[in-house]
Amino acid sequence: MDQAAEFDVIVLGAGAAGLMCAARAGQVGQRVLVVDHADEPGRKILISGGGRCNFTNIHAAPDRYLSQNPHFVRSALSRYGAQDFLELVERHGIAWHEKTLGQLFCDGSARQILAMLLDECAQGQVEIACGAPITDVTHADAQFRVAFGGRVARARALVIATGGPSIPKLGATGFAYDLARRFGLKVVQPRPALVPLTLPGDEALFRGLAGVASPVIARCGKASFREAALFTHRGLSGPAILQISSYWQNGEAIGIDFLPDEAEGWLLAMKREQPRASLRKVLSARLPDRLADALCERLGMTGDLGNLSDRVLSAAAARLSGWLFHPNGSEGFAKAEVTVGGISTAELSSKTMEAKRVPGLFAIGEAVDVTGWLGGYNFQWAWASAVAAAQAI
Repeated sequence: MDQAAEFDVIVLGAGAAGLMCAARAGQVGQRVLVVDHADEPGRKILISGGGRCNFTNIHAAPDRYLSQNPHFVRSALSRYGAQDFLELVERHGIAWHEKTLGQLFCDGSARQILAMLLDECAQGQVEIACGAPITDVTHADAQFRVAFGGRVARARALVIATGGPSIPKLGATGFAYDLARRFGLKVVQPRPALVPLTLPGDEALFRGLAGVASPVIARCGKASFREAALFTHRGLSGPAILQISSYWQNGEAIGIDFLPDEAEGWLLAMKREQPRASLRKVLSARLPDRLADALCERLGMTGDLGNLSDRVLSAAAARLSGWLFHPNGSEGFAKAEVTVGGISTAELSSKTMEAKRVPGLFAIGEAVDVTGWLGGYNFQWAWASAVAAAQAI
């Protein structure tokens, strides 16, 4: 191998967090190298938001992130918020629009966000080495030494920005966790998040509804989300389910309110107003036909509302507003948008993202035990944690 090249900072991972951190560090005069085993940078950026990159959320706040330490995100998010990133987007002339619930997307393509980050890196004279698998990382004499793609580089600071294992077809791995453990850092057990859930055979009736979507409130523990749920051949998906999946653990039930706009006692009121109507007719006015059929079949209620007792109708309304599903798993990291868990926040400074026990070692983005809601929150954490680390380096 050739002589080690000297840098101030080596960033492992050319994704959202890695590129942002590298650009910021490079623009204040640091010599920065980014290393990634993928053939091109930002592969996850390119597929995000259906190819339009949901690059932040104007409602990004600490209560919309999961972590063993829910306060960890406060410092970074308060110092680099959604508005700060939006200013960068506008400075690069990228047109954007707001969708529902504060989600910001490019009008054009996710490639614009990647091009912006690469342009920012170029301004900081950052060297990017893609298609370069990392073969060794060591630390001695306050220097990190990284062997990659037949080369060796040294730097006083090393940033772990290789993400989590979600979407392995894009090359995602658990590399960040292995490296963190090698340096003695604890890792919170990773699991898939923002992921479709699968249903067991005894709930197979609902599999016949594949493709049917409806607005619901999905609940698990204290968490609840009001968005669309989608039935699939394997179970449940759609924004409401993806959101609640981050909170769900094996063995727990998920409650679905199929009629979130109906007040308590609505079915008894319908009995008085339309005693000759069937439950099937009443539900079809509020839900997709196939879903109304399936729910009526499960409830086993036939005949006119006027002929059904108030007790039976009240029980049916209660079930429709809290229908319990018992998922037997998720579709795993292959379909997960992000990961819950990762490098423990107890090991890191919330202000700088630096490892408390290993000076010069930083961890940012999805590699850390911080997981945002669906809708641009994880990108905002990538930007904020990257800037926090870059300022400290």
